[in-house]
Amino acid sequence: MSDIPNDQPLSDAAAGFAKEQLKSFIERIERLEEEKKSIVEDIKDVFSEAKGTGFDTTALREILRIRKQDADQRAEQEAILDLYLQALGMVG
Repeated sequence: MSDIPNDQPLSDAAAGFAKEQLKSFIERIERLEEEKKSIVEDIKDVFSEAKGTGFDTTALREILRIRKQDADQRAEQEAILDLYLQALGMVG
């Protein structure tokens, strides 16, 4: 029975550490969410600026999507699209 009192403070210390660690994770995520919100607003502003100077924002978004792909993935998608367009008689 003498082991039980010795285990209790360790358990409280572990619980306290876990509580502080959890709080730290939550606060870090909240800060990152705020930063993400700010970045999303910045991106919207850049798209608005591009649109204001005459660029097509749909095309810009498509270019961004394409640039995220690796070369093989992009080539495969382009080949499939070309095949489908040919099947529909939409290209030469």
